Amino acid sequence: MINTKKLFGTGVALVTPFNENGSIDFKSLKKLVNHTSKGVDYLVVMGTTGEPATQSKDEKKSVLKFVTENNNKNLPIVYGIGGNSTHNVIDEIRDTDLGNVDALLSVSPYYNKPSQEGIYQHFIAVADASPLPIILYNVPGRTASNLTAETTLRLARHSNIIGIKEASGNIEQCMNIAKNKPKDFLLISGDDMLTLSIYAIGGVGVISVLANAYPLVFKKIKEYAFAENYKKAQAEQFKLLEINGPMYEEGNPVGLKYLLKQMNISNGHVRLPLVPASVLLQKKINKIFRV
Repeated sequence: MINTKKLFGTGVALVTPFNENGSIDFKSLKKLVNHTSKGVDYLVVMGTTGEPATQSKDEKKSVLKFVTENNNKNLPIVYGIGGNSTHNVIDEIRDTDLGNVDALLSVSPYYNKPSQEGIYQHFIAVADASPLPIILYNVPGRTASNLTAETTLRLARHSNIIGIKEASGNIEQCMNIAKNKPKDFLLISGDDMLTLSIYAIGGVGVISVLANAYPLVFKKIKEYAFAENYKKAQAEQFKLLEINGPMYEEGNPVGLKYLLKQMNISNGHVRLPLVPASVLLQKKINKIFRV
Protein backbone atom coordinates (compact mmCIF):
# COMPACT_ATOMS: atom_id res chain seq x y z
CA MET A 1 0.00 0.00 0.00
CA ILE A 2 1.27 3.46 -0.90
CA ASN A 3 2.46 5.84 1.77
CA THR A 4 -0.15 8.52 1.11
CA LYS A 5 2.14 11.25 2.46
CA LYS A 6 4.03 10.94 -0.84
CA LEU A 7 1.02 12.68 -2.38
CA PHE A 8 0.90 15.62 0.02
CA GLY A 9 1.44 18.99 -1.65
CA THR A 10 1.26 19.73 -5.35
CA GLY A 11 0.63 17.34 -8.18
CA VAL A 12 1.02 18.92 -11.62
CA ALA A 13 -1.51 17.86 -14.25
CA LEU A 14 1.03 17.83 -17.07
CA VAL A 15 0.05 19.14 -20.48
CA THR A 16 0.93 17.01 -23.49
CA PRO A 17 2.91 19.20 -25.90
CA PHE A 18 2.21 18.61 -29.59
CA ASN A 19 4.15 19.46 -32.72
CA GLU A 20 2.51 21.46 -35.48
CA ASN A 21 1.68 18.24 -37.34
CA GLY A 22 -0.15 16.89 -34.28
CA SER A 23 2.50 14.42 -33.13
CA ILE A 24 3.68 14.43 -29.53
CA ASP A 25 6.49 16.91 -28.87
CA PHE A 26 8.71 14.88 -26.55
CA LYS A 27 11.46 17.51 -26.50
CA SER A 28 9.07 20.03 -24.96
CA LEU A 29 7.65 17.39 -22.64
CA LYS A 30 11.13 16.81 -21.22
CA LYS A 31 11.55 20.55 -20.64
CA LEU A 32 8.17 20.66 -18.92
CA VAL A 33 8.99 17.76 -16.61
CA ASN A 34 12.29 19.38 -15.64
CA HIS A 35 10.63 22.76 -15.10
CA THR A 36 7.76 21.50 -12.95
CA SER A 37 10.01 19.21 -10.93
CA LYS A 38 11.59 22.31 -9.39
CA GLY A 39 8.57 22.78 -7.16
CA VAL A 40 5.93 20.06 -7.38
CA ASP A 41 5.69 16.95 -5.23
CA TYR A 42 4.36 14.52 -7.84
CA LEU A 43 3.56 14.27 -11.54
CA VAL A 44 0.09 13.59 -12.92
CA VAL A 45 0.09 12.12 -16.41
CA MET A 46 -3.10 12.11 -18.51
CA GLY A 47 -5.20 14.28 -16.30
CA THR A 48 -7.74 16.40 -18.18
CA THR A 49 -5.04 19.01 -18.87
CA GLY A 50 -3.04 16.38 -20.77
CA GLU A 51 -5.79 16.09 -23.44
CA PRO A 52 -6.21 12.31 -23.07
CA ALA A 53 -9.59 12.45 -24.80
CA THR A 54 -7.86 13.09 -28.13
CA GLN A 55 -5.00 10.62 -27.71
CA SER A 56 -4.87 6.97 -28.69
CA LYS A 57 -4.07 4.29 -26.12
CA ASP A 58 -0.61 3.89 -27.63
CA GLU A 59 0.07 7.62 -27.45
CA LYS A 60 -0.97 7.76 -23.81
CA LYS A 61 1.29 4.83 -23.01
CA SER A 62 4.20 6.49 -24.83
CA VAL A 63 3.75 9.69 -22.82
CA LEU A 64 3.67 7.74 -19.56
CA LYS A 65 6.79 5.79 -20.54
CA PHE A 66 8.63 8.98 -21.51
CA VAL A 67 7.73 10.77 -18.27
CA THR A 68 8.86 7.82 -16.15
CA GLU A 69 12.16 7.63 -18.05
CA ASN A 70 12.77 11.38 -17.65
CA ASN A 71 11.62 11.68 -14.05
CA ASN A 72 15.08 12.71 -12.87
CA LYS A 73 13.93 13.66 -9.37
CA ASN A 74 12.13 10.33 -8.99
CA LEU A 75 8.86 12.04 -8.07
CA PRO A 76 5.76 9.89 -7.50
CA ILE A 77 3.62 9.47 -10.61
CA VAL A 78 -0.17 9.42 -10.78
CA TYR A 79 -1.70 8.24 -14.04
CA GLY A 80 -5.19 9.07 -15.29
CA ILE A 81 -7.42 6.21 -16.39
CA GLY A 82 -11.14 6.91 -16.36
CA GLY A 83 -14.19 6.93 -18.55
CA ASN A 84 -17.89 6.34 -18.89
CA SER A 85 -17.64 2.58 -19.49
CA THR A 86 -16.68 0.67 -16.36
CA HIS A 87 -15.67 -2.35 -18.44
CA ASN A 88 -13.39 -0.27 -20.67
CA VAL A 89 -11.74 1.46 -17.71
CA ILE A 90 -10.90 -1.89 -16.13
CA ASP A 91 -9.59 -3.19 -19.47
CA GLU A 92 -7.34 -0.16 -19.88
CA ILE A 93 -5.96 -0.58 -16.37
CA ARG A 94 -5.13 -4.22 -17.09
CA ASP A 95 -3.60 -3.31 -20.47
CA THR A 96 -1.26 -0.59 -19.15
CA ASP A 97 2.23 -1.05 -17.74
CA LEU A 98 1.86 0.52 -14.32
CA GLY A 99 5.21 -0.60 -12.94
CA ASN A 100 6.44 2.95 -12.31
CA VAL A 101 3.09 4.43 -11.29
CA ASP A 102 2.10 5.07 -7.67
CA ALA A 103 -1.65 5.66 -8.00
CA LEU A 104 -4.42 6.10 -10.56
CA LEU A 105 -6.60 9.18 -10.98
CA SER A 106 -10.03 8.13 -12.20
CA VAL A 107 -12.72 10.57 -13.24
CA SER A 108 -16.36 10.08 -12.34
CA PRO A 109 -18.29 8.66 -15.32
CA TYR A 110 -19.29 11.39 -17.77
CA TYR A 111 -22.08 11.70 -20.36
CA ASN A 112 -24.11 8.78 -18.98
CA LYS A 113 -25.14 10.89 -15.96
CA PRO A 114 -25.41 7.88 -13.61
CA SER A 115 -27.14 7.97 -10.24
CA GLN A 116 -25.06 8.18 -7.08
CA GLU A 117 -25.46 4.42 -6.70
CA GLY A 118 -24.22 3.95 -10.26
CA ILE A 119 -21.17 6.13 -9.57
CA TYR A 120 -20.54 4.19 -6.37
CA GLN A 121 -20.76 0.80 -8.06
CA HIS A 122 -18.52 2.01 -10.91
CA PHE A 123 -15.72 3.02 -8.56
CA ILE A 124 -16.07 -0.10 -6.42
CA ALA A 125 -15.61 -2.25 -9.54
CA VAL A 126 -12.61 -0.18 -10.67
CA ALA A 127 -11.00 -0.23 -7.22
CA ASP A 128 -11.52 -3.98 -6.91
CA ALA A 129 -9.83 -4.56 -10.26
CA SER A 130 -6.96 -2.09 -9.92
CA PRO A 131 -3.51 -3.19 -8.74
CA LEU A 132 -2.86 0.42 -7.69
CA PRO A 133 -4.73 2.71 -5.28
CA ILE A 134 -7.38 4.98 -6.78
CA ILE A 135 -7.82 8.72 -6.40
CA LEU A 136 -11.38 9.70 -7.30
CA TYR A 137 -11.83 12.74 -9.53
CA ASN A 138 -14.98 14.82 -9.18
CA VAL A 139 -15.39 17.50 -11.86
CA PRO A 140 -19.10 18.17 -12.44
CA GLY A 141 -18.36 20.90 -14.99
CA ARG A 142 -17.08 18.19 -17.33
CA THR A 143 -19.01 15.09 -16.27
CA ALA A 144 -22.53 16.59 -15.92
CA SER A 145 -22.94 14.83 -12.56
CA ASN A 146 -21.64 15.52 -9.08
CA LEU A 147 -19.94 12.98 -6.85
CA THR A 148 -21.57 13.98 -3.58
CA ALA A 149 -19.85 14.09 -0.21
CA GLU A 150 -22.03 11.22 0.95
CA THR A 151 -20.96 9.00 -1.97
CA THR A 152 -17.33 10.02 -1.57
CA LEU A 153 -17.41 9.05 2.11
CA ARG A 154 -18.97 5.67 1.23
CA LEU A 155 -16.19 5.06 -1.29
CA ALA A 156 -13.54 6.19 1.19
CA ARG A 157 -14.19 3.00 3.17
CA HIS A 158 -12.74 0.92 0.33
CA SER A 159 -9.16 -0.05 1.13
CA ASN A 160 -8.00 0.70 -2.44
CA ILE A 161 -9.54 4.19 -2.68
CA ILE A 162 -7.15 6.64 -1.05
CA GLY A 163 -8.44 10.10 -1.89
CA ILE A 164 -10.36 12.49 -4.09
CA LYS A 165 -9.45 15.33 -6.40
CA GLU A 166 -12.36 17.67 -5.68
CA ALA A 167 -13.09 20.08 -8.52
CA SER A 168 -16.74 20.79 -7.80
CA GLY A 169 -15.92 24.29 -6.54
CA ASN A 170 -18.34 23.60 -3.69
CA ILE A 171 -16.42 24.41 -0.52
CA GLU A 172 -19.27 23.21 1.72
CA GLN A 173 -19.12 19.81 0.03
CA CYS A 174 -15.36 19.74 0.54
CA MET A 175 -15.82 20.63 4.21
CA ASN A 176 -18.23 17.74 4.68
CA ILE A 177 -15.62 15.39 3.25
CA ALA A 178 -12.85 16.91 5.39
CA LYS A 179 -14.89 16.63 8.57
CA ASN A 180 -16.07 13.05 8.12
CA LYS A 181 -13.42 11.27 6.05
CA PRO A 182 -11.13 8.52 7.36
CA LYS A 183 -7.92 9.93 8.79
CA ASP A 184 -5.66 8.87 5.91
CA PHE A 185 -8.09 9.68 3.07
CA LEU A 186 -6.65 12.46 0.89
CA LEU A 187 -8.73 15.54 0.15
CA ILE A 188 -7.03 17.21 -2.83
CA SER A 189 -8.11 20.45 -4.45
CA GLY A 190 -8.97 20.22 -8.13
CA ASP A 191 -9.23 23.98 -8.42
CA ASP A 192 -6.07 26.10 -8.31
CA MET A 193 -7.93 29.03 -6.77
CA LEU A 194 -9.16 26.92 -3.86
CA THR A 195 -5.74 25.47 -3.04
CA LEU A 196 -5.23 27.46 0.15
CA SER A 197 -8.87 27.03 1.18
CA ILE A 198 -8.57 23.26 0.89
CA TYR A 199 -5.38 23.27 2.95
CA ALA A 200 -7.15 25.38 5.58
CA ILE A 201 -10.03 22.92 6.05
CA GLY A 202 -7.79 19.87 6.31
CA GLY A 203 -6.91 18.99 2.72
CA VAL A 204 -3.42 17.87 1.75
CA GLY A 205 -2.79 19.72 -1.51
CA VAL A 206 -3.80 20.30 -5.10
CA ILE A 207 -3.64 18.64 -8.50
CA SER A 208 -2.91 21.77 -10.43
CA VAL A 209 -3.15 23.24 -13.92
CA LEU A 210 -1.10 26.36 -13.26
CA ALA A 211 1.72 24.40 -11.63
CA ASN A 212 2.79 23.64 -15.20
CA ALA A 213 3.88 27.28 -15.35
CA TYR A 214 4.38 28.27 -11.70
CA PRO A 215 5.55 25.26 -9.68
CA LEU A 216 7.45 27.38 -7.17
CA VAL A 217 4.36 29.42 -6.26
CA PHE A 218 2.54 26.23 -5.33
CA LYS A 219 5.57 25.01 -3.40
CA LYS A 220 5.47 28.16 -1.29
CA ILE A 221 1.70 27.91 -0.75
CA LYS A 222 2.20 24.38 0.57
CA GLU A 223 5.11 25.29 2.82
CA TYR A 224 3.36 28.31 4.31
CA ALA A 225 0.06 26.46 4.74
CA PHE A 226 1.69 23.53 6.53
CA ALA A 227 3.50 26.05 8.74
CA GLU A 228 0.12 27.74 9.37
CA ASN A 229 1.52 31.02 8.09
CA TYR A 230 -1.63 31.93 6.22
CA LYS A 231 -0.71 35.56 5.60
CA LYS A 232 2.28 34.55 3.47
CA ALA A 233 0.33 31.71 1.90
CA GLN A 234 -2.39 34.18 0.90
CA ALA A 235 0.18 36.41 -0.77
CA GLU A 236 1.35 33.48 -2.91
CA GLN A 237 -2.21 32.38 -3.73
CA PHE A 238 -3.13 35.91 -4.80
CA LYS A 239 -0.27 35.90 -7.32
CA LEU A 240 -2.32 33.47 -9.41
CA LEU A 241 -5.59 35.36 -9.30
CA GLU A 242 -5.33 37.39 -12.51
CA ILE A 243 -3.83 34.68 -14.69
CA ASN A 244 -6.23 31.91 -13.66
CA GLY A 245 -9.35 33.10 -15.48
CA PRO A 246 -7.79 33.39 -18.96
CA MET A 247 -6.57 29.80 -18.69
CA TYR A 248 -10.12 28.53 -19.17
CA GLU A 249 -11.76 31.12 -21.41
CA GLU A 250 -11.28 29.04 -24.56
CA GLY A 251 -11.02 25.61 -22.94
CA ASN A 252 -8.31 23.89 -20.93
CA PRO A 253 -5.38 23.71 -21.81
CA VAL A 254 -5.62 26.33 -24.57
CA GLY A 255 -4.67 29.31 -22.42
CA LEU A 256 -2.09 27.32 -20.49
CA LYS A 257 -0.35 26.10 -23.63
CA TYR A 258 -0.08 29.67 -24.90
CA LEU A 259 1.31 30.73 -21.51
CA LEU A 260 3.92 27.94 -21.68
CA LYS A 261 4.83 29.09 -25.18
CA GLN A 262 5.50 32.60 -23.85
CA MET A 263 7.69 31.07 -21.15
CA ASN A 264 9.68 29.11 -23.77
CA ILE A 265 8.76 25.81 -22.17
CA SER A 266 6.43 24.42 -24.80
CA ASN A 267 4.27 25.61 -27.70
CA GLY A 268 0.63 26.46 -28.22
CA HIS A 269 -0.49 23.49 -30.29
CA VAL A 270 -3.63 21.64 -29.21
CA ARG A 271 -5.75 18.98 -30.87
CA LEU A 272 -9.16 19.48 -32.39
CA PRO A 273 -11.83 20.16 -31.29
CA LEU A 274 -9.68 22.59 -29.30
CA VAL A 275 -8.00 25.35 -31.28
CA PRO A 276 -5.05 27.60 -30.34
CA ALA A 277 -5.58 30.73 -28.29
CA SER A 278 -7.26 33.56 -30.14
CA VAL A 279 -5.45 36.86 -30.68
CA LEU A 280 -7.67 38.44 -28.03
CA LEU A 281 -6.78 35.78 -25.46
CA GLN A 282 -3.09 36.01 -26.37
CA LYS A 283 -3.11 39.75 -25.70
CA LYS A 284 -4.84 39.24 -22.37
CA ILE A 285 -2.30 36.63 -21.25
CA ASN A 286 0.63 38.72 -22.46
CA LYS A 287 -0.41 41.55 -20.15
CA ILE A 288 -0.48 39.49 -16.99
CA PHE A 289 1.46 36.25 -17.36
CA ARG A 290 4.51 37.09 -15.22
CA VAL A 291 3.81 36.15 -11.63
